[in-house]
Amino acid sequence: MRIGAIHQTYAQAEALFDTSVQRFMLLVLFAGLVLFPFFADQYWIYLACLVLIHIVSTTGLNILTGYTGLVSLGQAAFMSVGAYTVAILEIRVGTPFIINLVVAGFVSAGVGMVVGIPSLRVKGLYLAIATIAASFILHFLFANGPAILGGTQGLSMPPARLFGYDLARPFQLYWLFMPLTALSVLAAANLFRTRIGRAFIAIRDRDISAEVLGIPLLKYKLLSFALSSFYAGVAGGMWAYFFRVVTPESFPLIYSVFFLAAVIVGGMGTILGAILGAIFMTMVPEFLKIAVSYMTFIPNAVAQLSPIRTIVFGLLIIGFLLFEPQGLAEIWRRVRRFFHLWPFKK
Repeated sequence: MRIGAIHQTYAQAEALFDTSVQRFMLLVLFAGLVLFPFFADQYWIYLACLVLIHIVSTTGLNILTGYTGLVSLGQAAFMSVGAYTVAILEIRVGTPFIINLVVAGFVSAGVGMVVGIPSLRVKGLYLAIATIAASFILHFLFANGPAILGGTQGLSMPPARLFGYDLARPFQLYWLFMPLTALSVLAAANLFRTRIGRAFIAIRDRDISAEVLGIPLLKYKLLSFALSSFYAGVAGGMWAYFFRVVTPESFPLIYSVFFLAAVIVGGMGTILGAILGAIFMTMVPEFLKIAVSYMTFIPNAVAQLSPIRTIVFGLLIIGFLLFEPQGLAEIWRRVRRFFHLWPFKK
């Protein structure tokens, strides 16, 4: 618990950034995000765009799993709904990309609500299996559905356009993804200052007690599924604009496991955890690949050590589960507490 902060009103106590240091750090972060693409090469901008997509999707899953306590392994499937929606709108209708992303979010939210109906009866592992079943159903529909979906070949779509200019390169898409991600994270942070967010937390902590207190479980569980799927749909639309090819194989089940691992590693039930988890899960494999590439004393090191790199990545995740189950967000909180007390800490 942080000390030294005196709140005189409820608004001050509920403020997202209540100290001058926090506001200064936010300003530094904003400046860093703005300056980053001017100093980084295309590879790192590419990774930054991928991280931004993953942050949006992980934040959505954290709303469902971290804050509401409903385990889902269908986040990638909901992303595929958003990706296909954007691709069809871009190819067939030609509406602006912002409208396409919003529509993709709402379509995914509708699908998420349908998938979330069993959540009133089942939870835990059984709910996770239900979301896996939904993933296979959606995969079958995309591969064998109407011709408008492109079948197993998928859909190739044109780039996003703004004021007549194509947003095709990572540098250009970065300026689209960065504000969208910031807005998504800010909206999620504010959600848990509302009655809806508190209802989600009450359901997570004890759903029976929440129902006794007057919280309609089905309504709020479906709403949580809808919000999580909305975020996934937007992330899927961003993914479609980024890669511009959408196929049934673009969003496998392992991708959903990726997002669940990001929530766990980052810290369940924290907005910061979703951000840190998405960054960790995206960047650590890249850093391991770079480290392996420097081992020039081993012939064909990248190919030879690729399995070892995967094993190391898996061991890192297991290490977090064993030694820091509250994730990277808790490590960050400990660092902050240390400096709040320094130099008075014994």
